[in-house]
Amino acid sequence: MARISIKAISVNSCWQGRRFKTPLYTAYEEEVLYLLKKEKISSGKLFLRLTVGISNKNADLDNVVKPFVDILQKKLGFNDKQIYIMDLAKEDVKKGEEFIDYELSPLN
Repeated sequence: MARISIKAISVNSCWQGRRFKTPLYTAYEEEVLYLLKKEKISSGKLFLRLTVGISNKNADLDNVVKPFVDILQKKLGFNDKQIYIMDLAKEDVKKGEEFIDYELSPLN
């Protein structure tokens, strides 16, 4: 499983109004794109395993998934409609120790 050391942001922090990315999301997208390693992705159905280390115990896991998946598909060149199964987990961590572990693999 690959890891990037970054605090995931919520989908609520990503958009201004209906169509415009917030400055926070723009900066997050640039940093995640830089941290992600390019890899070859299958053209078929995919399985995504995601563990997010979150320091805010009130944060909803599902709110951080969509922004990360959108950036992941941009970097790796797949369409998120190919993801048929997701295994999601949240871990409580101390502030400053946030992370995202991810594994994207063909669905067998």
